[in-house]
Amino acid sequence: MMSFRGVRSWPTKVFLGCLLALLGPGFPQVAQSPSSSWAVPPLTGDGWEVTEPASSGFDAPALQAHLAAIMDGTVNIHSVIIERHGRLVAEVYRRGEDKSVYSLFAHDQDFGPTTLHDTRSVGKSVLSLLLGIAQQQGKIGELSTSAIGFYPEFGDLATPPRKAITLADFFTMSSGLAWQEGGSGRDDEHRLFWKWSPSRYVFSRPIAGSAGTRWNYNSGGVAVLADILTRTTHQSLKDYVRTSLFEPLGITDWEWTSDLHGRPMAFTGLRMRPRDMAKIGRLVLDHGRWQGHQIVPAEWITASLQPRISTGIADFKYGYLWWLGSVAWHGKQMRWAAAFGNGGQRIFVVPELDLTVVITAGAYGDPRIATQVYGFFRGLVATVQE
Repeated sequence: MMSFRGVRSWPTKVFLGCLLALLGPGFPQVAQSPSSSWAVPPLTGDGWEVTEPASSGFDAPALQAHLAAIMDGTVNIHSVIIERHGRLVAEVYRRGEDKSVYSLFAHDQDFGPTTLHDTRSVGKSVLSLLLGIAQQQGKIGELSTSAIGFYPEFGDLATPPRKAITLADFFTMSSGLAWQEGGSGRDDEHRLFWKWSPSRYVFSRPIAGSAGTRWNYNSGGVAVLADILTRTTHQSLKDYVRTSLFEPLGITDWEWTSDLHGRPMAFTGLRMRPRDMAKIGRLVLDHGRWQGHQIVPAEWITASLQPRISTGIADFKYGYLWWLGSVAWHGKQMRWAAAFGNGGQRIFVVPELDLTVVITAGAYGDPRIATQVYGFFRGLVATVQE
């Protein structure tokens, strides 16, 4: 993971301009500094309405101060988007070091409302939404279905322990298959980039435990789920996500990076605008609806956000490709659900506060970013007054 690089202090006039911008759309914007940009979320015709922080229940000065601390700090944060009650409240960007999935070296990048950003494993949670749509369409059946049953050509691998692995076990990353991802040494995820049959590779891994009993982060299971989606819908992943999810959400600019065989990598390759990532959050908060239209079954959203298994990381639980936890707010614990991506990519939703927080960053491979971003998220939640 690359090191973080700080941003120089702002001139006073830029700081005051940022404060005015955050207080309301009626204030004119001032010139932006080279290192960071602040603005009231603009109306761009992408379906979002905007509002002032105070009218959405935020302590506006506290929110501005916390955002300033994030964006003028030393952590390589690229953007923060805050949405509440269906309206964008704050949207900030800055220049920072970044690299794509295939990049060996980092490079400086200017970020803004129209810049696509790598979401890495955030795409896993997007895939969960797609599979919920497919299940409603009768494509994949019950989650208790044996996953290897979708692969009659894998007869040599269909041992009783592997037959016991269900779709639900891949959703909850508890397949029981041996899998090493991240850290030093062998990384099974990297092999998914070039394997001719990623699904066969996943099922060929040794059995390490009983299915459904222990959580172990496994991008391979996500690759299998994506392959099952394409097999059962008879559409490519790109076609299915475009017609079933993105077009209904008004998301028109996105990419899904492919592996070395030209197949979209469902487990890491999705690139989106942060504003569009916030649409995913709002969709979840509204039980699968966007602007009055049901896109993902409400029952699937509810099922996906149920704690299914403990991750062993802090008090985090896991649902159907969604992380789950709680955050303190005025002496109470508020449940949150989130899509996590390597490097600091996050979509947090807090249902009881009707709040979405999107964060993008460039700290790929650095384990410190998880704690740093979570701290920023907690601070942002604390600025909600009511």
